[in-house]
Amino acid sequence: MIYIVNKSHKPDYNIALEEYCFKKLTHHDKIFILWINEPAIIVGKHQNTIEEINSEYVKANGIHVVRRISGGGAVYHDLNNLNYTIISNEEKGAEFDFKTFSEPVIDTLAELGVKADFTGRNDLVIDGKKICGNAQAYTKGRVMHHGCLLFDTDLSVLSKALEAPKDKIESKSTKSVRSIVDNILPNLPEKISVNEFSDKLLAHMRSKFPRMQEYTFSEEELAEIEQIRSTKFGTWDWNFGHSPKFDIERQSRFTAGKIQVFADVEDSVIRQIRFYGTFFGNNSNLSDVEDALKGVKYNSEAVREALSAINYNDYFAGFSLDELTKAIVD
Repeated sequence: MIYIVNKSHKPDYNIALEEYCFKKLTHHDKIFILWINEPAIIVGKHQNTIEEINSEYVKANGIHVVRRISGGGAVYHDLNNLNYTIISNEEKGAEFDFKTFSEPVIDTLAELGVKADFTGRNDLVIDGKKICGNAQAYTKGRVMHHGCLLFDTDLSVLSKALEAPKDKIESKSTKSVRSIVDNILPNLPEKISVNEFSDKLLAHMRSKFPRMQEYTFSEEELAEIEQIRSTKFGTWDWNFGHSPKFDIERQSRFTAGKIQVFADVEDSVIRQIRFYGTFFGNNSNLSDVEDALKGVKYNSEAVREALSAINYNDYFAGFSLDELTKAIVD
């Protein structure tokens, strides 16, 4: 196992570094990374960015916006927010195991005198208030788990930056409700800095994995990470893209996450369809699902039949066939 303490605070570079470790350093069975970002909103792989942020506030305050490669919802980072990443070579099924990957944080907080609990789909809480959201990505027998730990984050900025515009989607479905959040620092019996907290988490990992060694990137690797940043995570096309404009817009929320559906329907037949949301899946390329629904009649029976013909849980982990059908059409 190797560990990397990433000293960069540039959000697009840090997300690029994380992806490089995930996809290129496959000969390392386990990788642990600690990193801190400048003020930024990090949106999920499948989210429609413009609907998740307060664009005017974000622009006025110089807050970065970067899309990651994992699912889930948008999170706010600043210099008092600690991010951790665990990359592991292992097989995953339709259900993602968030709790196991969260145990190092729970154990470290316990050592500092704070009881944290894992709850819901992917959250860590202290006294019922969320202090960490987690997300995962999966590819070819490899899992990347990352968490956003609110240590002493400016919660007023977080609230304003993630104050999305009024929902324009006309739907009878349940709207997304943001969790009540809290910082870790006020709950600590002994006050420490975010960097000291980072050191404590690393020390816990080193005690748990005594053979873990620090990894240093070569100049060639650093150049490749910068190339990934400049051509992907630093671009408008990746982070925002063109907002979809479709005839039908729907939004639904289920236990496994929120789904937004944008569909062009002509003569009661689906011509184009796109999915956004906070869901997770073993396969993040939704084009197969979208192609399977093209040319399908826009009714529950036809949509259900088309979804039944593919392994839909590979793309929408934890969703039932009834839920996914209902998200697309009443």
